[in-house]
Amino acid sequence: MQRKSRALTDLLLSIVIPSIILINFSSVERLGPQFALVVALAFPVGLCLYELLRYRAANYIALLGLVSVLLTGGIGLLQLDPQWLAVKEAAIPAVLGVAVLLSAQLGYPLVKTLLYNPAVLDTGRISRMLRERGRAEAFHARLLTANTLLGATFFFSAAMNYLLTTWIVTSPAGSAAFNQELGRLALLSYPLIVLPCMAMMLAIMFLLWRSIQNCTGLKLEQALAPSLVTDKNR
Repeated sequence: MQRKSRALTDLLLSIVIPSIILINFSSVERLGPQFALVVALAFPVGLCLYELLRYRAANYIALLGLVSVLLTGGIGLLQLDPQWLAVKEAAIPAVLGVAVLLSAQLGYPLVKTLLYNPAVLDTGRISRMLRERGRAEAFHARLLTANTLLGATFFFSAAMNYLLTTWIVTSPAGSAAFNQELGRLALLSYPLIVLPCMAMMLAIMFLLWRSIQNCTGLKLEQALAPSLVTDKNR
C-alpha cells in the first residue's frame, strides 16, 4: 500500500502535540517529568512504528526518526548529561552528510537517488538527450556539485542542532524543566532548522532542473516522468 501525503498530521504528531505535553504537563502536579516524557515520546514513536508496519517497506526516514526519539527518551529517563542530547541531535544529520559525500566518491551520488530518479524525471529521455548533445560529462559534474550542496545542507542541520540544543536545553535530564526545554527545542527547530533546510533542498532541486534544461534543451513537461504528465503535453 502506498503512503498518502499527510504533512499536517505528521507535524502534529511528531512536534506540536509532544511539545505541548512536555511544556505544560511536566510538573509534579500534573503528569510529572518522567511520565510526561514517556507520553510525549509515544506520539512520534507510535507514528514511526505505524509507518514501518502499515506500509511494510523499508522507510528509512521513519526508522531514523524512531531511533532519534528513542535516544531522546533514553537520555531523559536515564538522566544523562544534557550534553549528550546535543551530541545526538548533531550526530544524525552529520552522519547523513558524510554518507552523501562518500556516495559521490563511490560513484553513486545520493542526490541522484533522491532527486534524479525515474519517479520524478524521465531519466531515459534525459540521458538520451545528454548523449546526443555530448553534454553527459558536463551534467555529471553539475550532479556532483548538487550532491556536495546536499551534504552541506546536512552539515548545516548538524551545526544548528548542536548550537540550538546547547542554548536551550540546560537543565538536568529527568527534571520538569528539562522536559519543558525539550518542548521549546522541538518548536524552535522547525522554523530555525527544518524550514531553512527545506529551502536549501528546493534550491538544489532548482539547480538540478536548470542543469537538465541547459544540458538537454528539454522543457519542464518534457523532462518530467511520464506518470506526472499527460500524453498531450509530451
